[in-house]
Amino acid sequence: MKHLKKLLFVVFLMIACVSPTFARGDISVTKDNGVYHVILKGERIKKKMKFVVSEDLITNREAHIRGRSELTINTGFFDPKNAKSISYIVTDRMISGDPMFNSALLANPFFRKNMNKILNRTEFRIMECGNKREYAIVAHNAEVPFGCVVETSAQGGPLIWPELRLEEEGFIVKNAAGEVIRESAHVLQKTSRTIIGIKGTDECHILIITDENPMDMYEVQQLCKDLQLDRAMAFDGGSSTSFNYKNIEVISTKGDGAGRMLKSFMVIH
Repeated sequence: MKHLKKLLFVVFLMIACVSPTFARGDISVTKDNGVYHVILKGERIKKKMKFVVSEDLITNREAHIRGRSELTINTGFFDPKNAKSISYIVTDRMISGDPMFNSALLANPFFRKNMNKILNRTEFRIMECGNKREYAIVAHNAEVPFGCVVETSAQGGPLIWPELRLEEEGFIVKNAAGEVIRESAHVLQKTSRTIIGIKGTDECHILIITDENPMDMYEVQQLCKDLQLDRAMAFDGGSSTSFNYKNIEVISTKGDGAGRMLKSFMVIH
């Protein structure tokens, strides 16, 4: 019996080393092959989730501490030069991040030409529908269902699953011969990523793809398919990819280890 207990303890340690798991109530976090997989389950967690915008650029760690958040990730795109948002963000039913107030975006000839695509990029919504809250991953201009109101949302893009909308959302541009002549957000390159998805009605999945196993968007799409997500989209990635939860901190930037200065975040109070 003593030997059996010792063997079981050794097996437990081996499993823990291969795939560390952190769980607290509605939140579970696992890591496998350089990818953190966060699962948020149930109705109660939806009330705790909120997308927020910082007036100035701050790190994910600062947002985590200031908001007294249990879990914090980076979300929308932004202009690091003028600290303005390039993504729509809704906080407490009010628009807190609006690309139309970003003068640099409007002054850029490429952005002006593709403004409809950029402004209609995919967003993640938490909607109040009667006495329930619902997740949605839709284009920004998609209608809100009757009887629902958007409590909080964050735009990013592109939509990844069930279809990858790189050209439709202005992340790549092709010439007449079908060759890519412009690429944004390193969507065709292997890099770290912040991904959010939906499975069923009560599961939100977050994938933090670290520098240990960088992926292009086609590889991310396959990962979302393998996880059997219903819908999935990207937030800002690369050096913006950031994650704080318990003693876990993911920072993709080099340097002093503080992390990149960011504009918007998803926090769980």
